[in-house]
Amino acid sequence: MKRYAVELTRGARRDIDDILDYVASRESVDRALHVADMIEAALASLATFPNRGAHPREMLGLGHREFRQAITGPFRTIYTVVGARVVVLLVADGRRDMRTLLNWRLLGQ
Repeated sequence: MKRYAVELTRGARRDIDDILDYVASRESVDRALHVADMIEAALASLATFPNRGAHPREMLGLGHREFRQAITGPFRTIYTVVGARVVVLLVADGRRDMRTLLNWRLLGQ
């Protein structure tokens, strides 16, 4: 089975840190650790099955099929597959205004 290298952009790392800080401050450190484990497991699964992720509907509507997503609880991990690499571009709570966020972060609009 082919394995892909999973790489996180600086923005994706910052997203994860921000999510964990928010959960720790609003709920508890234990809950933040649980969320960290969930996100870590989702990222690890991308190493073996990156193409199983659906294309984000917000991007499909704009004609962009290069982006995929993995959904873990309320969190959406947006990534692209480049050769033997999975590049994680963004991790966000899917309850946000994802259309605006994806346009800004992925398309610079």
